[in-house]
Amino acid sequence: MQQLSPTERALLEPIGAGAMLAQVEGWCAINTGTRNLAGLAAQAGLLADAFAALPGEVRLVEAAPVEAVAADGTRTALAHGAHLVLSVRPGAARRFLLTGHMDTVYPADHAFQALTWLDGETLNGPGVADMKGGIAVILSALAAFEAGPAAAGVGYDVMINSDEETGSLSSAALIASLAQGKVAALTYEPSALPDGTLAGARGGSGNFSAIVTGRSAHAGRNPQDGRNALVAAADLALRLKHMETAGLSINPARIDGGSANNVVPDHAVLRFNIRPREEADAERFSRAIHGLIREIETEHEVEVHLHGGITRPPKPLTPEAEALFGLVRTCGAALGQKIGWQPSGGVCDGNNIAALGVPVVDTMGVRGGAIHSPQEYLIVPSLAERAALSALVLHRLSGGE
Repeated sequence: MQQLSPTERALLEPIGAGAMLAQVEGWCAINTGTRNLAGLAAQAGLLADAFAALPGEVRLVEAAPVEAVAADGTRTALAHGAHLVLSVRPGAARRFLLTGHMDTVYPADHAFQALTWLDGETLNGPGVADMKGGIAVILSALAAFEAGPAAAGVGYDVMINSDEETGSLSSAALIASLAQGKVAALTYEPSALPDGTLAGARGGSGNFSAIVTGRSAHAGRNPQDGRNALVAAADLALRLKHMETAGLSINPARIDGGSANNVVPDHAVLRFNIRPREEADAERFSRAIHGLIREIETEHEVEVHLHGGITRPPKPLTPEAEALFGLVRTCGAALGQKIGWQPSGGVCDGNNIAALGVPVVDTMGVRGGAIHSPQEYLIVPSLAERAALSALVLHRLSGGE
């Protein structure tokens, strides 16, 4: 086991959970559901102030336009909060990317808004693990790293987006731009398991809306003249489900549409999610879906417009990624932390980063669990644990001894 050098011990000694906990408590008092633009603006302001303690330039980047399909099939523009970017030593030859997100899955009217101590080491609250605790880890780790001798020779960007929980559609281009040329990336989703296990390979994800247009008619007088969009959407949902394979899961999630009981419905919107395990699975789906839609259009005499796509490509464990995971494990061992990893069915910004050829470990955040539920919790001592882990990883990635 590689031990800590005197330089590394000095680097890590100032890290403690107290200041990070205070940040998490303050940040989690602000509701930052992805659609709560006022809350996200308040959070972004606090984060800009906090990250200004690091060298470099802090800026808030306007969200890119995002189009969504409404229940009636019309396309509408969705507003998003600004994304925070910190750029440090942009001219350095060797640079890293660290990412997180400020948004949560809890809207402003959700009942889950308060923090509760479950015991002396466990804090329950919205976003404590996913991932305001992770943002605190980024900030503390970088502050420690900057105090060491290796930091001056490298640079990095930090990106905290406002829309990760809805697929990072308004920040995808920003992520891609920042990932260009980076030698490694760390993303601060909470650990895959409460014991600190990391997520390794990930499948991909895509969200789609199929807009079905039929023809209305009286359900009693002339139903034969109608073309039932709701039936066509239901048929499409069933056929999609039958397309599943071992490497592809498909979840028809919702059908909007319908009309009065005496009217053949001429409109429906089917929403569905796909999860390809590997890129080949995603490609097979992309080839098959258009043929399936043509079949539905022909058999039901309707029109189908498909909106959406695969926004999180599958993330395999490449040799470069395995090397980065190995470094994280070695650093964990030096700190007395046992680090392992396992495949995950979930997706995150790490998928997008890996698709650009940048090795990434995307669960460097806190230990906790029950995310996306009112039982979400943070294991408070992990704030300091994971900050020390990241600071040491950054130090060794930078050639420090």
